[in-house]
Amino acid sequence: MEGQPGRESHATLALAQARFEKGEYLEAEALYSAYIRHCACAASAGVSLGSPEDLATAYNNRGQIKYFRVDFYEAMDDYTSAIEAQPSFEVPYYNRGLIRYRMGYFDEALEDFKKVLDLNPGFHDATLSLKQTILDKEEKQRRNSEKSY
Repeated sequence: MEGQPGRESHATLALAQARFEKGEYLEAEALYSAYIRHCACAASAGVSLGSPEDLATAYNNRGQIKYFRVDFYEAMDDYTSAIEAQPSFEVPYYNRGLIRYRMGYFDEALEDFKKVLDLNPGFHDATLSLKQTILDKEEKQRRNSEKSY
């Protein structure tokens, strides 16, 4: 029976991924949450159930589901957890940057988009998002300086 919890966790993650890809977000979220809980319990017992990549993917994809629901702060928490699990995974930086941009946190969004491009210079959408964030930040600063006159 050794290793069965690891296989069970891997099956949970695979099922979550399948549900996510089918757009069955409620089920996918529950499965991602179960996988994350299993990993947390195992880690507290000094056991590793999955790879950092798998844990980061689970957090990132659960964050996407929360993003779709417009639960931006919860989504950002999951993206941050994904980054903590695997700092070299550029996608959660990008996803968190998009939310920060949408919320008007341009400096924080710039940091995230720059980090994405440090990790993956060919990430085209991050390049576009970085440029747009710079433009919108400058526009906001211009409007604010006009108001002060």
